Amino acid sequence: MTEPSSHLCATADAYDSVAGLYFELARNALDALPLDRAVLAAFAELVRTNEGGPVAELGCGPGCTTAHLRDLGLDVFGIDLSPVMIDLARETYPDLRFEVGSMDALDLPDGTLDGIVSWYSVIHAPPKDVPSYFAEFRRVLAPGGHLLLGFFESEGEPVTAFDHKVATAYRWPIDDLAELAGDAGFVEIGRMLREPGEDERFRRGHLLMRLGQ
Repeated sequence: MTEPSSHLCATADAYDSVAGLYFELARNALDALPLDRAVLAAFAELVRTNEGGPVAELGCGPGCTTAHLRDLGLDVFGIDLSPVMIDLARETYPDLRFEVGSMDALDLPDGTLDGIVSWYSVIHAPPKDVPSYFAEFRRVLAPGGHLLLGFFESEGEPVTAFDHKVATAYRWPIDDLAELAGDAGFVEIGRMLREPGEDERFRRGHLLMRLGQ
């Protein structure tokens, strides 16, 4: 594996510093988000009815969504840049596998996975780097494998940086992100846009995709 960039190191350090607070905010977040749960459930069903093989949550944080995917019947593990987040995930969900790593340089053989979830994690990638992330997703997914992206949608604006509470992040036009994934070989299955809730600032975007054969 290559050495992480200064951007990745800064992002990891930022999440290390807020890991405990982040966990308290995230641990039950899905309980109040029925549309988000529906997208995750659709992804899980597609994986189960395909090969049902291993799934990675990339940018898993303290493992809350990884555990939710496990409860949906998936053989899932989590990877995150932040060692403190991974320590929290291992402590909280000892039955699950968690590893420190970067989604742009995964320590996985080609074609290993049947599914990838990037749940509000690719948002921290500089826009120029996103194609290389999708290329890495393609490398580790088996043909026909599924990809689920969760992100902040830009609501008619171009790609826009915003003051994320932890580290610089970007809001994406859903069509632009779908096009970049398509360039990497992914075929769109469906999408969901959700308006911000009472305590949220931005529209949420979700893309469900399949890797071409």
